[in-house]
Amino acid sequence: MRLGIYQCDAGGLSTSARLRALELRLAEREVDLMVCPELFLSGYMGADHAALAEPATGPFFQDVAEMAKRHETAVCYGYPEVADGVIYNAARLVGADGAALANHRKRLPSPGSFEEETFANGDSLTLVDHGGMRIAIIICYEVELPESLRKAAQHGAELALVPTALVDQWGVVAEKLVPTRAFENGLWLAYANHAGEEGGARYLGGSRIVAPDGVEEAVAGAEETVIAANVDPERVVTARNRLPYLRDAVKL
Repeated sequence: MRLGIYQCDAGGLSTSARLRALELRLAEREVDLMVCPELFLSGYMGADHAALAEPATGPFFQDVAEMAKRHETAVCYGYPEVADGVIYNAARLVGADGAALANHRKRLPSPGSFEEETFANGDSLTLVDHGGMRIAIIICYEVELPESLRKAAQHGAELALVPTALVDQWGVVAEKLVPTRAFENGLWLAYANHAGEEGGARYLGGSRIVAPDGVEEAVAGAEETVIAANVDPERVVTARNRLPYLRDAVKL
């Protein structure tokens, strides 16, 4: 699988402008799966998430589904989801054929943030089989807790897609924690952040694709870009055979 991350500088852009920007990126880079940041539909900082929230199969999904079919590329994107009058911080995975493959609702809000008052918490792990791999979808702060990735790996996850919105004061998360999570669970990890400024905050950038042995196969700087890497499931097998953390963790 050729995996890409779209690290976008979309602060202040409308949803239609975000879609146009994504389409341009899909047209210029040949990947099998493109991952966009947390709350890509609306923006993270300073957005009116309640006003912009959509159902899981709303207009934004329909547009992304058509785009995915045109470019024969699966897309994962963050968005504010409304369901039965409740708003969630969610991430949607759309197949290259436009099919709705998975929808994850963030289970833990980023502490001390507006999320605590804006979004309800999701209640389950999200796993889906796609592209010959079992994929987990995890959003931002969830990846910072080792139990989150460990549970996903114990349920067979070989690749974790992590839309995020990490500001520049938390470089340790992208640079230290994320590679550690991949290494200690023997899985691929795609960490997709924003770039630029939004709502008075500056994003770190620093998106990265990390292999199961902790090697960073692709790393972004601070500016808007697309990064990509070839994701090989055999490296999951090799890493877990070399260091059987998942086997031995249950003995503790």
